[in-house]
Amino acid sequence: MRCCNTVDAKVGVLALQGNVSEHIDAFLLALERMDYGSSSEVFEVRNPADLTACNVLAMPGGESTTISRLIVKNNLYDPIRTFKGGIFATCAGMVLAATCVDDPRVRPLGLIDMTVDRNAFGRQKESFEADITIEGLEGGAFHAYFIRAPLVASVAKGVHVLARIGQGIVAVEYGNRLALSFHPELGRDTRLHEFFLRKLGF
Repeated sequence: MRCCNTVDAKVGVLALQGNVSEHIDAFLLALERMDYGSSSEVFEVRNPADLTACNVLAMPGGESTTISRLIVKNNLYDPIRTFKGGIFATCAGMVLAATCVDDPRVRPLGLIDMTVDRNAFGRQKESFEADITIEGLEGGAFHAYFIRAPLVASVAKGVHVLARIGQGIVAVEYGNRLALSFHPELGRDTRLHEFFLRKLGF
């Protein structure tokens, strides 16, 4: 059931490269399952004007070096850095959200004080799936898809670790910002999208 909060979700998905349509579909399904009405929206963000219409921004997986370059080219670097709404960052989005990245081609946004190893698990053929436990997520383990995934090497004080696997940290939370090294938009399990939206008060 929908909570008593009357603020509508305006979810923008950074649409420069990567898993854009999958995130749009996942957020639309999550809002439907949360019983949100037609006044809530999920739409693409390509420029600063699009970003001003959002109270949530999803930064999807893709090629982090390409997305980083296009963020600068589209004059989105400073607007994203100063964005006050919720941030939902996955895979390449996690890389971009970091303060420090092990690849000089990526200009990190510094949204979460953490160090991230890009492509920590190797090339595409080293991609894998795993059932992981995420702190605070109800309904049991989450089936996660790791595709050329990053890994959080370290976090600063105040950054809350939500999930680990044998190799290290794969999910963190900092205020209204959530970063995941895997792809929660694949499959039909929208619990993480709903978890995030509820934490924001939607």
